[in-house]
Amino acid sequence: MNHSLNSRQIYLWRIAIYFIFALPGFALASWVSRTPTIRDALGATTGQMGWIIFGLAVGSIIGLLIASHLIAHKGARFVIVVGLIVSSVGLVIVGIGGSWLTNSTIVFLGLAVFGFGNGIWDVAMNVEGTAVERAAQKSLLTGFHAAFSVGTLLGAMAGSAAIKFDMSVPVHLGVVMALIMMSGIYLCRLLPAGTGKETRNHTSEPPMSARERMAVWKERRTVLIGIIVLGMAFAEGSANDWLPLVMVDGYKATPAMGSFAFGLFVGAMTVGRAAGGILLDRFGRVIVLRASALFAIIGILIVILGPSYGVATVGIVLWGLGAAFGFPVGLSAAGDDPRGVAARVGAVSTAGYLAFLVGPPLLGIIGESVGLLRALIVVLVAVTVAGFLSQAAKPIGKENN
Repeated sequence: MNHSLNSRQIYLWRIAIYFIFALPGFALASWVSRTPTIRDALGATTGQMGWIIFGLAVGSIIGLLIASHLIAHKGARFVIVVGLIVSSVGLVIVGIGGSWLTNSTIVFLGLAVFGFGNGIWDVAMNVEGTAVERAAQKSLLTGFHAAFSVGTLLGAMAGSAAIKFDMSVPVHLGVVMALIMMSGIYLCRLLPAGTGKETRNHTSEPPMSARERMAVWKERRTVLIGIIVLGMAFAEGSANDWLPLVMVDGYKATPAMGSFAFGLFVGAMTVGRAAGGILLDRFGRVIVLRASALFAIIGILIVILGPSYGVATVGIVLWGLGAAFGFPVGLSAAGDDPRGVAARVGAVSTAGYLAFLVGPPLLGIIGESVGLLRALIVVLVAVTVAGFLSQAAKPIGKENN
């Protein structure tokens, strides 16, 4: 299907995917930027807020688990459109429930709807990303994930502006909904129809059955790639949730210094992903994954053992550069075989999101006993395992890379 596209169509497809990756980052940051306002309006404690936010995790996991079946029947473009509409509606429900109605149950349900939309959208856009990689014959997925990071940054900036100008939460999130729906639906017009759709093709292979799609969870290569992504996503997610506190508790830094350290991490990761395509095309997946794991290991060790805040910031930059590659490179590897691509990308995405959702709370529990700095040893072990398994991401049918 995609082999018939000319170079201009592939170029437009590629550009559209950059923006489609940026949109969910923008949406997620928009919600996060208003959490203090919503918490205060609801009068929720930290524990209650934790349960409310759990709605996002529930919706996301359900979306991730069923996404491959939706894509197999309808194609990735259709699922992206549905996902961006559903997640946008969820955002507005969150805004109304958290500000006008001040009802925590409605906010929970809104976050579940938002998470579900994001979950199916996430798998579908990664399926499109792996497909355009094959069509363009370039490593692009790390760059697409860098676009997600840029979208997150822009969403956080827009959220700060909305707060500064005293924009109400429903109005702010309503504007975000309109922006995402209009731009997303327009961008989807540039995508080819049917990417990831399981149909009988020119090789006369029958489409995957639902049972076969579930069976990819038992494939040795898919499982190993999932473990790589699990370890590297744990390194990313633990920094996202705990790094400012690690610096404050472990190095007696001020909250502002802790935030600065986290900014260094995000910046290093974004730069790594932006340069990732060039590195992958030159050195191949396996070498890049091994090097990134080594960077993350050295960086985390410096943070754990560093004698001062200044030295630890060097470790944070290395940690960010190292954490940049695992998730997108693992998804790219999962998409090597066009048959069953949605199922494998969905399985690997689920592994990554489990690390994001379960890993940081686990780190908090361990940190309660031994301190956050020592708790990072668990992250160190996970990244080391990912590094040792890097060979599993070797492109199918190639001896090198």
